[in-house]
This record gives sequence, structure tokens and C-alpha cells, in this order.
Amino acid sequence: MTEQDVEIIAREQQYGGYAKIDRITLRHSLFAGGWSRPLTRELIERGHAVAVLPYDPVRDEVILIKQFRMGAWGAGEAPWMVETVAGIIEQGEQAEDVARRETMEETGCTLGALHRVCDYFASPGIMTEKITVYCGITDTKNAGGIFGLVEEGEDIQAYVAPWDDIWTDVNEGNVVDAKIMLAMMWLSQNKDSLITHSLPPKDSL
Repeated sequence: MTEQDVEIIAREQQYGGYAKIDRITLRHSLFAGGWSRPLTRELIERGHAVAVLPYDPVRDEVILIKQFRMGAWGAGEAPWMVETVAGIIEQGEQAEDVARRETMEETGCTLGALHRVCDYFASPGIMTEKITVYCGITDTKNAGGIFGLVEEGEDIQAYVAPWDDIWTDVNEGNVVDAKIMLAMMWLSQNKDSLITHSLPPKDSL
């Protein structure tokens, strides 16, 4: 199915702040043929984003962040969520550039090689946002602290954790951030290779 299989009947912007909310009435083609009845839905648009899990293959450690999240608070959950580094891709920016910038702003660390993990839609039933997830190679020595841009209302705690500890949390269902889950699953398949490539050549030992 393509865009031609969707007919917009009406579209009205309901809100135009940090996120834009449109109310759209449309119909779409059906798998069995014909068209659906008119459907009215809200659509939230806030651009696309990048997420980064900084990983040190020498120490086998990752850097995670913790910050207040309105959505978790509104859902009645603990609002200080453990997450990966993340940021919005502004118009004209490249995803890799945003990954490096946000890692510096939120953890104070620089990234070496960036490995693309996947792209996924955050909540396709209502949002346009697509997130590009990376694993970024870094040095966790002396990492950690309080970061974030005051002008953006950010108060971010960055901390270092052993990969094994976070992998256990993922498998025991203690992680609720999808970005961490996806990046950690990728790392579970690739970290041995990353560790091997981080070792000095044998003739230098």
C-alpha cells in the first residue's frame, strides 16, 4: 500500500507547541478491497530523534543517564527514568552529528566509532517520531556526573555500569526504556568483536 491508498478528508491543527498535534479525518484502503469508514485520529509530530548507548569495549562498561520524564510521571510510574543518551534531529542535521553532540552534552564524553543499531517508530499509532539507535565507542574512565543544558531545563545524571549488570536488568524486565533494550541486544551479539578490535596488536604486547 502507498500514500495513494490514504484519502485525507479534513486536517486541523489543535496545538503548535513543543509537539504539534493535528486532528485528521481520513479513510484508507482495506486489505480485502474497498475503503474504510472515515476515521478521526490525533497525530503528534515532533520530528525524529537519535539515541546512543556509549560503550567502552576495554572496560566492558556502558554509560546510562537518568532524568525526569513527564510521560512516566503522567503514567503513575517513577519519573526519573534510566535511559540512553538521546536528542532531536533538527532540520539540516545529520543523525551521527546529533549523536556525538548529545553524548557530549549529556555525559561529557566523546565518541569514537558509531555503530548503527536500528531505526524504529516510537509510537506509530499516534506519533511521527522515528528514532535512530546507535552504539558509540567511548572511554568510560572518569565518566559520570551531572550534565544537561540549563536553558533547556535539563538535569541529567550520567553514570557508568558494567555491561553484565545492565544485560541482567534487561533480561529480568527491570529496564523500561526501549532504546536501552535495542542497543543492549545489539551489543550482546557484537560486543565480543568490539572487544577484540579494541585490544592492542600482539606484537605490541
